[in-house]
This record gives sequence, C-alpha cells and structure tokens, in this order.
Amino acid sequence: MNKAKQQTYSTIVSANPYKGDYYVGTFNTISKTSSPAFSKEQYAVSFLNTKGFISTLIGISKNIPEDDVYDALENKVYEELALDMAIEYHIKYIEAINRSSEGDRFFHVFVVDPLNLEQDFSPSVEKLKYIDQIVPVPLLLKSLYVKGLVESTDVHCYIYFQENDAFFCIYNEQEFIYAKSLKFSLKQMHERFCELLGEQIDLNSFETMIADEGLNTSNPEYQKNLIKLFGEIFLHISDVMTYAKRAYDIKKFDEIFIGTGAGKVLGLDEYAQTYLGIKTASFDFDFGFNTNGQRVDQIHQLMHLYGRLEANERYECNFTIFHRPPPFAKRDSGKLILVTAASLAAALLYPGVYWGLSYVEEFHHAVLTKEYEQTHIEKTTREQTVNLKLANKNAAQTRLDEQKSAYKQKQDTLVKVHEKKVDYPMKAKILADFTRSFNQYRVQLKTIGYTEDLNNTKVFTFGLTSSSTQDITALLKHLTDAKRNQYTFNLELISYDEEQKSYLSELKAVIK
Repeated sequence: MNKAKQQTYSTIVSANPYKGDYYVGTFNTISKTSSPAFSKEQYAVSFLNTKGFISTLIGISKNIPEDDVYDALENKVYEELALDMAIEYHIKYIEAINRSSEGDRFFHVFVVDPLNLEQDFSPSVEKLKYIDQIVPVPLLLKSLYVKGLVESTDVHCYIYFQENDAFFCIYNEQEFIYAKSLKFSLKQMHERFCELLGEQIDLNSFETMIADEGLNTSNPEYQKNLIKLFGEIFLHISDVMTYAKRAYDIKKFDEIFIGTGAGKVLGLDEYAQTYLGIKTASFDFDFGFNTNGQRVDQIHQLMHLYGRLEANERYECNFTIFHRPPPFAKRDSGKLILVTAASLAAALLYPGVYWGLSYVEEFHHAVLTKEYEQTHIEKTTREQTVNLKLANKNAAQTRLDEQKSAYKQKQDTLVKVHEKKVDYPMKAKILADFTRSFNQYRVQLKTIGYTEDLNNTKVFTFGLTSSSTQDITALLKHLTDAKRNQYTFNLELISYDEEQKSYLSELKAVIK
C-alpha cells in the first residue's frame, strides 16, 4: 500500500468478490453498502480465499543476492509445483523468519492463476474501477497481533467457515506458518446437512439456524444431524492438524480460534475443545469499529484493520492487477492535453510561435528518423535472436512432451494401484452393513454372491427369505433411500415356497 501512504484517503471499502458484498469504513465506523461506486478518495481492499491460491514453503541459499531472490523463488516454484510454463503465474512471497537455517533462507510463496484474478474480481472492478490491495486471507490475521487483539506468542490455529470456502491457518510466535482450504464451507455444510436430514432446507434458513440456536437447536432431528455433521468436520480438521504438526515440526497447538461467516455459533467452540482436546475460543474479535448494532463479517473487519496498518506492520503480499489511474498530469493523455493547451495558448498570444514550432518539428523529425534507422537495425538483430530461441524452445518442448507422456503412463499405473489399494470396497464391512439392515427388517439371508466384470462393475447378490412380502419391500425401500448414493438395487421377483411357507427373493446391489 505504498500509494496509500503517499496520500490520505477519507474512506476504506472492503470487497468480498466471492459473495458480492461491500462495507465502507469512515474513521471508526463500518457500514454495509449495496451500491459501491468509484471514488478517488477511497481506498479499496479485497482478499483471496484459500481456494484462490497455492502456497508452499521454499528454501534458497543465503548466498543469493537480494535482487535475485524473486527469480530464484520463481524457478523453484515452477519446478517443485510442476506449473505450466506457458502460463505467467502471479507469484508473491514473505520470508519465514523463524524457519531459516545456517545456509538457507525460507519463504512462504503464494501462487495465483491470472485467469482466476480476472474472473473472480471483474464484478468488483466494474463497480469500484480499481482495487488497491488483494491479500491472501490468512495474511489478514497478522492484524490481530499488530493491534494486540491476540497478545501471546503461542501456536495458534484459526478456523473460519465462509459461504464459499473455509480455511485453516497456523501462526507461531505471531508469524504466519501454514494455511489450507477445508472441504466444509457453509454451502457444503448446508448440502451435507440436508443429505443427513433427508429433506431440503434453503441456505439462509440453515445459516440463520446455526447463528441463532447454535448446536443446541430446539428441533431434536436437526440437532442429531448437526452433531453428525460437525463430527465429520472435526474429523477432517483433526487430519489436517496432524499433517501440519508433522510437516512443520509443531509440538503442540496452544489455542484455536473458530468461527463462521454466518455469525457466532453457540456451542461450537466448546464442541471443538471437547473433540480436539485443545483450548478453544470464538473467532469473534472486538475490533473497536462502530457497526451501529449490525453484525459485520470478521473478514470484512480484518480487511478494514489491515487497510489502516502501516506498510512495515503487515505482510506486503499484494496480488492486485487493478491499479488506480495515475494523476492527470502524469498520464500520457494528460501530458498531451496540457502540452496542446500550452501550445495553443502560446500560438494565440504569439503568432510567430507557429514558425518556431515548424522548425522544431522538422528537427524532431530528423532526430526520430535517425533514431528509427538505429532501432530498425536493433529490431532485425533481435528478431533473429528470438527466432533462434523459439527454435530451441520448440526442441525443448518436444523433449518435454516425451517426458510428460512417460510421466502420464507411470501416473496411470499408480492410479490403478491406488484404486485397488484404497478405493477397492471392503467386502466384510459391506456385508456387515447389509446384514444389520436385513435383521432390522426381519429378513433372513440365505445366500451371498459377488461378481466383478471386465468393466469393473462390482455386484453383490443376496438370496433373501421372509415370512412376509411387506418385510422384503420395506427393506428394499429402506436400502434405496439410505444407500442410493452408493448402490443401485434390483429386485425383480418375490416367489412363495410352499414347503418352507416363506417368500423368496434375489436382491442385487451394484456398487456405483
């Protein structure tokens, strides 16, 4: 925000490009605006969610000069992340101060696809005309330490569920360590809750329910399925924390801050503390802004806090490509208009200036002609150099394509091995699951069969018997409702056995 410090802005506007909402701040007041507009006195801040960037930790030698750090990091990022060389990714970095070793420096590198920037932020730019700062969302949390909202130097985890994303972030000794996108955004929570509930409710109703009633909702069926939902969520979070501890040599997490974009969820921090066994607090900080009693998303408040920090107090990691226009006098068009106006005024005041201008232009034309001849020679030489490099590039591309083809064959082999080892269904677990359903509906299992054809279609065949056809049809309806996402069921005939006085049927379950 170097430009921000060269002049004072009367307002700050924060933009959430993924949700399309905006908040304007003046002094210590923040309010939502439904019609944001361009203003040259306004400083615009936005963020990248954790799905919008790739982050990685890169180490380089301390002997590399400061001027060459970016080039060294760029080369290693393209190599280690196997990025497409044809795409010019936007790459920014911050130094991992506490990670440096005797011979190496380490940097947290953030990589963004330029197409994502254009697609995600174009609606905001249409309204605001420019965005001064676009910051990866985990780096906004640095503001909490600068302003003393979190004072300790412990290892802190931040978990925040937004409508279109959810992030997990670690800070240690008040410095950024790690960030990851979680697979349970508020929309994904809503979809999974409706799946568990077996009925559809709209997203706004779901967000209102968890914000107003929390995990102890008055509807017993809702509460039961909310507990199931958050059990799955925290199982996923526990796996992420286990990986982070191992990858970043973290002995323990001292405290977790957890919250949602829908508002504070009553009972969520207690549930997290019980499940994870770590001290937990609500991600609901008092930033000191006057919101006139309205609830303002914590991310918007963090952006306003970040926009008020000095450049040396925050991480400088700005991905904006939507810069504000320079002052009129510094634009090429402005310079042309000013020069033209001055020339016209001089011409009107002093007619003789026309003759002088004519001689100046002739001299200027002669100089440009000579300059053009030299430039043309340079152009021809550079074209020859470029053509040679293009030929070398094409040869290198041919070798790269061959390597990619070999890599693809190895990758396909590994995928098949992975599918056999990981995705191959565990028959004993499946049979035990079906047996519980058979017993529940008083249907006896007589025979079991399993087949797998060349198309990798896996089929279980169950020979069933029951004293009542209603039990068999009730079982089929239960299985179809409960397991429709896992199996396709087929039961063509129910026959009656006179000798055994029972009904016989054959149920086929095809794994999807």
